[in-house]
Amino acid sequence: MLKISTKAKYGLRAMVCLAEDQNKVHSLKEISKKEKISFDYLEKIACKLKKAGLIKSKKGSQGGYFLGRLPRKIKIGEIIRILEGEAGLVECTGKQGSCPLKKSCSAKKFWIKLQNSLNSALDSLTLADLI
Repeated sequence: MLKISTKAKYGLRAMVCLAEDQNKVHSLKEISKKEKISFDYLEKIACKLKKAGLIKSKKGSQGGYFLGRLPRKIKIGEIIRILEGEAGLVECTGKQGSCPLKKSCSAKKFWIKLQNSLNSALDSLTLADLI
């Protein structure tokens, strides 16, 4: 069935870690150790989340990462889409490209309904709901 990548799973865990103690600046080493995620992999994930504005960083000896918005303002779907990309479950539901059979596909309505249901479920929860 549908598989979520480790990038999305680890990214969500890191975001929950930041949300649990949002008044603190967290180092990637700390998150990596706590969540048992490779530091190098977490660094790449953090770069994507920072570029999207979901997290911010502070430089210096007391530096690290913190949430860019309140946990109740960050939807789980947003995190997943940033880390997974905008590709849909199948070609006809994604933002990029399109299926060559898009006009004659008999299953298209099903795939669109499934994609919409998934997006709705992902967007119905926020980081605040997970903490």
